Amino acid sequence: MFCGSSRGSDPLYAETARALGQVLAEAGIAVVYGGSSVGLMGELADAALAAGGKVIGVLPQALAHREIGHAGLTELRIVQSMHERKALMAELADGFIAMPGGIGTFEEIFEVWTWAQLGHHAKPCSLLNVDGFYDGLISFLDSVVDRQFIKPVNRDMLLIARDPATLLAKLRAYEAPQVTQWIQSDQS
Repeated sequence: MFCGSSRGSDPLYAETARALGQVLAEAGIAVVYGGSSVGLMGELADAALAAGGKVIGVLPQALAHREIGHAGLTELRIVQSMHERKALMAELADGFIAMPGGIGTFEEIFEVWTWAQLGHHAKPCSLLNVDGFYDGLISFLDSVVDRQFIKPVNRDMLLIARDPATLLAKLRAYEAPQVTQWIQSDQS
C-alpha cells in the first residue's frame, strides 16, 4: 500500500483511505504499508485496525526517530534504509495499491510496476483513482503507449479503479501476463 503522509486538500482522500482499510480488513487482507501514523497512511491503518484487520508497517529508522511511526500496529518493522523498506514491503505484499500521494508514492508504484514488467513478480499493481486524482497520469501513460514507449500489455498490468470495492475485485481477478524475465532480481 502506497499513499501520502499528508491528508491532501480534499477530505475525500482520507475518507477513501478509511474505506479501503475497512474493505481490506473485512476481506481478511493484511495491510502492508509505510508504518506512519500521519496522513493517508495513518487513516488507512487506523481504519483497518478498527475493523479487526492485520496491519504491518515498515519504517526506516530515520523516520522512526521522528516519532511518526504508528504505535498501534499489529507489527512494526524498523529497517535501516528506504531501499530496505521498499524491498521488504514488496516481499510481504501480495499486491500493490497506490492512493493519492506525492513523489514517494509515485516512485514506489512505478518501481513495483517496473519489477512486474521485468518479471520479478506476478503481483498486481494498481491505482485507486480517488476523485480523478490520477486522471492526468493515466492520460499521460496512455499517450506513452501511443508513442510506443510502453507496450499495451505492460500498461494493462496497472489496474485502475475509483473505489475500494471495485479495485479489490480487479486485484482478485488479476492474472499476470506472461513476460520474459529480462534480468534476475539480484541484477537490478
